[in-house]
Amino acid sequence: MTRPPRRRFLAGSAAAGLGFPAIVKAQGALTLRVQSVWPASDILHEYALDFARRVSAMSGGELRIEVLPGGAAAQPFGLLETVSQGLVDGGHGTLNHHYARHPAFALWGSGPAFGMDANALLAWHKYGGGKALLDRLYAALGARVVSFLYGPMPTQPLGWFRKPIRKPEDFKALKFRTVGMSIEVFGGLGALVNALPPEGIVPAMDRALLDGAEFNNATSDRGLGLAEITKVYMLQSYHRNAEQLEILFNRSRFDSLPPKLQALLEGAAEAASADMSWKAIDRYSGDYRELHTKDKVRAYRTPDTVLQRQLESHDAAARKRRHDPLFREVEESQRRFAERAVRWFLDTQVSSQMAYKHYFGGKPPIRPQGAKKPGEK
Repeated sequence: MTRPPRRRFLAGSAAAGLGFPAIVKAQGALTLRVQSVWPASDILHEYALDFARRVSAMSGGELRIEVLPGGAAAQPFGLLETVSQGLVDGGHGTLNHHYARHPAFALWGSGPAFGMDANALLAWHKYGGGKALLDRLYAALGARVVSFLYGPMPTQPLGWFRKPIRKPEDFKALKFRTVGMSIEVFGGLGALVNALPPEGIVPAMDRALLDGAEFNNATSDRGLGLAEITKVYMLQSYHRNAEQLEILFNRSRFDSLPPKLQALLEGAAEAASADMSWKAIDRYSGDYRELHTKDKVRAYRTPDTVLQRQLESHDAAARKRRHDPLFREVEESQRRFAERAVRWFLDTQVSSQMAYKHYFGGKPPIRPQGAKKPGEK
């Protein structure tokens, strides 16, 4: 994979700053322009707006963030360069959006993370050495940015399909939409992968250019209109088991802020992380219910045979990247942290299944192992 040279990120920074003076004083307030990678109607963009409101409230109006929707100044997969060059002051997306710049970015969310969920992965990032490794990764690319990771995402669905996925072989020659390192994972299962942007998914499925697609969560998927195209919803997957959001700032813009506002931005990201995780449970569970009751979607649990093959395909993709020292170092750091963190979680966390069955009658809302509904062909 060809990596952008260091000068690519640095070239144009001064000129961009002159042409796009994004930090301005307006009625005593500093304003930063931050572009998300999400459509304005998506809940993921809403999380960016929530962060902006929190910054304004915590600063007493001294610092404000103007949030632009995806595509306003840069396409989603070009956001890193746009922020690094100072064309905007910041960005809101995921590390997976930088995957084409270096495969190690995928280890922060595009894969099984050695069994960690997104919150555990954030714990590794803050306390297990992940942040220092990410700073080194950005420095190796010559990207002049400051990154705050936050917002642990629940396990993302396997996706939407024209018919249920019952075995790994069902992916052979299946036209499928995904992004990042997941392209290699599903490609390893035999899928023909197309990395379409979110707004292109439904039109492509409607025209039979795709047989299946994944995006993110019940609320986003429902908002895109996927439930209007197909009623087969496969849940549980390792391809994006532990992803989180990222707030990215241009280094020069960030350094020009008073130290108290720099600290405030970090604190606001941590506060927004908690709020996002609570909002996600509320909104995703509500839309998941609507998928069943209003949209008449049929949800299936991804078979264990498919999940196991995902793990094997991820390992095969990762082996191809281990020639890169930084990729290898990130992977080993995660492995060390996960070995004790996941062991602790498995040994101490009680299962929700028994309590759910006790209080709600035990009727499974999801069909196990991709089983057919009685009478279904």
